[in-house]
Amino acid sequence: MKLKVNIGCGSTPTEGWKNFDNTPAIKLAHSPFKFWILKLFGLINPSQIENVEWNKENKILFADATKRLPLSDSSAECIYSSHMFEHLSRDEAILFLKDALRVLDNGGVLRISVPDLRYFINNYIANKDADEFMSKMFVSAPSLNLLRQKFILFFVGYRHHQWMYDGASLSKLMLESGFKDAIVQDAGETCIKNFIGLNLFEREEESVYVEAIK
Repeated sequence: MKLKVNIGCGSTPTEGWKNFDNTPAIKLAHSPFKFWILKLFGLINPSQIENVEWNKENKILFADATKRLPLSDSSAECIYSSHMFEHLSRDEAILFLKDALRVLDNGGVLRISVPDLRYFINNYIANKDADEFMSKMFVSAPSLNLLRQKFILFFVGYRHHQWMYDGASLSKLMLESGFKDAIVQDAGETCIKNFIGLNLFEREEESVYVEAIK
């Protein structure tokens, strides 16, 4: 049976699927001794401990979307990613799409949900509030004045949006990366045949959903 994969699942893994994320908490969840040492010396706070234990309980696996995914060629029937893709640089986004193409079986579906640039622009036109527009777009790089800020960046990387898309631009990038078709889907619609467990309405108000076919 081919795999169903969620990349960048965050706190919303898909039941019955292989769920991946890149939080350091996952590595600690699979390293009991390191986790014990950090707790013993008080180097992680209660919320971080809870996060590690949650990732362990939910069997979240580690993957870095900017590198080769830990999955075999043609091993997946579908890949889903929600509000992760916009955190990749343009070059990283292309690398991810090409690796997803490698992992998918022929006819497999890659479904990507991202913040819809059109949604934010329409809100700006309606409200005429540039500060709100920039704040909600989350495109400003974080300050690195403090050692703590540099430490966080070293371990978790940038968490702001590095590129924004509408349905047309994401479809174009998918096709340029080698997919044979790309479809902008309405919320609740999908080409994935067995989508049981998948939330087809995730963050519906602000999202655009695009599916690419290998």
